[in-house]
Amino acid sequence: MTINKTEIDASGQVHPLEPLIRLPSGRSLLTLLDDQANEPALLAEAALAKDWLKPEEDEAWVYWSTRR
Repeated sequence: MTINKTEIDASGQVHPLEPLIRLPSGRSLLTLLDDQANEPALLAEAALAKDWLKPEEDEAWVYWSTRR
């Protein structure tokens, strides 16, 4: 998977923000971000998920998930 930041101008043209090598033909996904203020959080999500998905993290939260 390759992720490239782009901007879309008023006419709908897509402009890469970083130099790109030629991409192979295939399928892609386009995600439109409503507010750039959340961009750092979105970019950090994958890195943080590595820790969030560890079994010891689940164990640490068992107490809170069983409280009422």
